[in-house]
Amino acid sequence: MNKLFTDVAENAAYVLSFFAIIVALFVVALLLEKAARKKNNVTEPIFGTRKIAMIGMFSAIAMILHLFDFPLPFAPGFYKLDFSELPILVGTFAFGPTAGVMMEFVKILLKLCIKGTSTAFVGDLANFVIGCSFILPASVIYTFHKSKKSAVIGCVAGTLCMTVFGTAFNAIYLLPAFSKLFHMSLEDILAMGSAINPLMTEGSIVSFVVACVAPMNLIKGASVSLVTLLVYKPLSPIIKEGRR
Repeated sequence: MNKLFTDVAENAAYVLSFFAIIVALFVVALLLEKAARKKNNVTEPIFGTRKIAMIGMFSAIAMILHLFDFPLPFAPGFYKLDFSELPILVGTFAFGPTAGVMMEFVKILLKLCIKGTSTAFVGDLANFVIGCSFILPASVIYTFHKSKKSAVIGCVAGTLCMTVFGTAFNAIYLLPAFSKLFHMSLEDILAMGSAINPLMTEGSIVSFVVACVAPMNLIKGASVSLVTLLVYKPLSPIIKEGRR
């Protein structure tokens, strides 16, 4: 915990920008959810006691899954796959996009308190914004029209958004940030990718993210979407009302 406070103090400007992004995404989710509730004539409050308790529970489950990340054979070892978005997507379908952004934030906050950060918050910001790029499109589409068809469309849209955004975000921001953080040249990082992935063109950041990052996001989005579509309907009454 002391190390975490030290990291926060040393990277105060970055942490403030991190919180600004969190607030911006929360506001966007809140506005979209209010529009959907108005369209569907929903009058109950956005946050109730049970919903807040369930947000905490789903966030804790997501944090535990986040700790069990693992590398993939076609990407360098610092890229790891986890399925922490599974409970968050289920909870977001049940409680709306605003709750989803809150769950993503609480997940990262819990992870930082328990494990700290090994990337000066760069990886934590990436996990948060890329996770939101998945759950927000999926949940917004489902919130406007709650049906099995819209859930499928939302999951497909969320997976595609996460893949496109995550790939571009890595090329534009993450890889240069990791290069600076770990005092490595960008060429050395790209060489790590070309050494294990024959589909990558040596020295090309575009082929790096297309060959190493995009497939990882597709696998994650497709897996989380499939499981969510299978379990959400039977779990929904238990999640929302505490009954079978």
